[in-house]
Amino acid sequence: MGIEVIGIDHVYVAVRDLRRSEEFYDRVMSILGFRKREALHGGDHHIKYHNRQFGYSLRPARRGTPDHDSYAPGLHHFCFRVIDETIVDRAARELRTAGVETTEPRYYPEYDLDYYATFFSDPDGIRLEITNFRERRRKWMHDWEAEGAGQPKVASPDTS
Repeated sequence: MGIEVIGIDHVYVAVRDLRRSEEFYDRVMSILGFRKREALHGGDHHIKYHNRQFGYSLRPARRGTPDHDSYAPGLHHFCFRVIDETIVDRAARELRTAGVETTEPRYYPEYDLDYYATFFSDPDGIRLEITNFRERRRKWMHDWEAEGAGQPKVASPDTS
């Protein structure tokens, strides 16, 4: 058996305007239950949000670099998982109240039968998503050994 990764520890996102992004993420992350701190790394000011699961940090992008393109190599989007559809609805509602434009939460059966999500973008165009804890993901988490017993390791059609 290979090494088991037990979760995402942290994600760093480079942003064009740290203060503008901080204002946006302060609204988003407070709604999603993250705490905030600031730090200096390599002389650069960083904004760090964390919950009990992982950290999501903002760092200044280097001058002269291209804008974010979700279809160039690199990050396409980042998805936050919540417990169920009611929390997706609540998050979307609270984000809109805080001035963040989100899509109407809905099911996306093209991704999975019970895939329920809302989407929005940060000031640099990084696509963000909030989705429910789907049955397939629950099975992978709780029945990992039974789920893979005797089956070859092949890619699933669900790539989200």
